[in-house]
Amino acid sequence: MPEIAAAAYVAASGVEAELPYGERARPAERPGIAPRRVRVIGVGLGDGSTQVLADWDAAEAKRRFDEHTKARMTLAVDGRGTRPGQDCVRCEALSGCPDVPRVSGLLGATTPRRPRKRRSVSVSDLRAYRDCPARYHLTRVLKLRDAGAENEAIRRGRAVDAWLNGRHANTPRTPCRHAPLPDSLPGLSASELPAALAMIRHHRGRCPLDGLAPDETVEPQRRVVGYDTQTDVVVIADCDLVYTDRGGVVIRETKTASHRFGERRELVRTYPQLALAVLLMTSPAFGGDPRRSRIELEVLREDGARLEEIDPFDATTLDQSRRVIGELAARWVVDETYRPAPAEDFDCADCEARRWCTAARTLPRDRAIRDAGKAAR
Repeated sequence: MPEIAAAAYVAASGVEAELPYGERARPAERPGIAPRRVRVIGVGLGDGSTQVLADWDAAEAKRRFDEHTKARMTLAVDGRGTRPGQDCVRCEALSGCPDVPRVSGLLGATTPRRPRKRRSVSVSDLRAYRDCPARYHLTRVLKLRDAGAENEAIRRGRAVDAWLNGRHANTPRTPCRHAPLPDSLPGLSASELPAALAMIRHHRGRCPLDGLAPDETVEPQRRVVGYDTQTDVVVIADCDLVYTDRGGVVIRETKTASHRFGERRELVRTYPQLALAVLLMTSPAFGGDPRRSRIELEVLREDGARLEEIDPFDATTLDQSRRVIGELAARWVVDETYRPAPAEDFDCADCEARRWCTAARTLPRDRAIRDAGKAAR
């Protein structure tokens, strides 16, 4: 709503301007008549669909602007704080910003041969690239996604995460075991609700707020940014929860699962976001007492839960994490074409960008022919 109200108010009350090519805008010499009514229309670039987002008279546009936008715009104009994120890519003050630690070699990748424009990347980006470079470019860079139906596991995970984030952000702070279970969760049907509630119930016994001193800080969905000066890449991590504990810093990642994840293996490889958390925690990004800092993985299932602790300062864990992130980032850093090359375990039929990828219609067939040849041998 704030963006829509801003667009409508500017259209209703702004001064007409001329836009000479390569020059700054300047007021029109012959301004037109001020509109009495404005309409904001959204256009779907994928299918050409349109939707009326606002249809207000000038007075209504001003009222909506004052109600939804004015205060936010004032904060944006007068604010002096920093909020590291993707906008750091275009920031000229990045090299000297005290809130974005410089971590040379954070991605463990070689410097590109040719100069590249500064970019940002997250573990989700790198995993999409691992599935297929074209999929990464289409969905993560160009933001082209087919609005396909999400399965129950995805909807359930999002609903559980949203409830936990809201609970952990509440003030005064109380452990989740003191909160009643919700009667419903957004996006879930009545038949899907019991499994999600069972996961929340299992979380209650592992809630990080239980026994936490009131003077500790708790930050749900904290965004952490590091600048890899070697590759000129801004690395972004959205942590489920970051909290302090007697001088230490703790990162809690929570995952929902429909089954047990089997025998213990390198958790940083199963969940690469843990590997990036290890590298960021051992950098200047967090601070805190290393003796008390840790990373926690909470896996919630319908039939139980599991809580793992990872020591980011353990030499073996640190080496594993560097290897995991380095393997994910090595090809991404130097790639300039993003050609379709799906991984062996990735099915193009499940790709959100399939309708924009001409190779998706031939690659599965070619792979089936190749696999059949291997089976014959």
